[in-house]
Amino acid sequence: MIAIDAGNTRIKWGIHDGAAWVEQGALPTGEVSRLAEVSAGWPGDSRVVACNVAGEAVGATISAALTSRFGAPCWLRSSAQCCGVRNAYEQPERLGADRWAALIGARAQTISACLVVCVGTATTVDWLAADGEFRGGLILPGVDLMRASLARNTAQLPLAEGEFRCAPRNTNDAIVSGCLHAQLGAIERMYAKLAAEPGALCLLTGGAAPSLVPHLKIPFLQVENLILDGLVRFGAAP
Repeated sequence: MIAIDAGNTRIKWGIHDGAAWVEQGALPTGEVSRLAEVSAGWPGDSRVVACNVAGEAVGATISAALTSRFGAPCWLRSSAQCCGVRNAYEQPERLGADRWAALIGARAQTISACLVVCVGTATTVDWLAADGEFRGGLILPGVDLMRASLARNTAQLPLAEGEFRCAPRNTNDAIVSGCLHAQLGAIERMYAKLAAEPGALCLLTGGAAPSLVPHLKIPFLQVENLILDGLVRFGAAP
């Protein structure tokens, strides 16, 4: 099975043999037209399962690149229930497909209450209860988006390349530390809602996750590609 996660910045993909990942890779979303070239080495008898939050044009390009060789991709779209996860969103179909895939992947990682945190262009912080219900969650700008916003919308602040400090004493460190504190604070405040439950855990995934790992003060497990894991679980479901 081939899983594809089309995000705002990157298109991540992986080849799964039913037991483990055989190969994984990524390309910039702006280079989606290269997918036909990239997929030339993928096993031709594979089934493609995908989710897309990068827009209809990207989805159409992915389908056009793959359908002739693999058949039409099976697109994961948010629903009221899937793979043991129930969706309590006010309009379940409006939940981002990547968040839905991550929740499905998280349910395979633990049956305890967990916080599912995807750290990319945006950061999402989603509460999955022990009974499998997605209770709700947060969306906030990712670390790099926060930094870029300050540089773009202020006259004297740079696109900071500082370091995390407890008490920053220069502007670059102050910006980077402030952006990371915002991420960590949102995660830790949400985790407080389920911290008392047995086995409660934060599952952390996404390209920017390593920037948070040294600073999180809650129980967590870093999962390399939770969204792809969820897509494979969805694709294997009866």
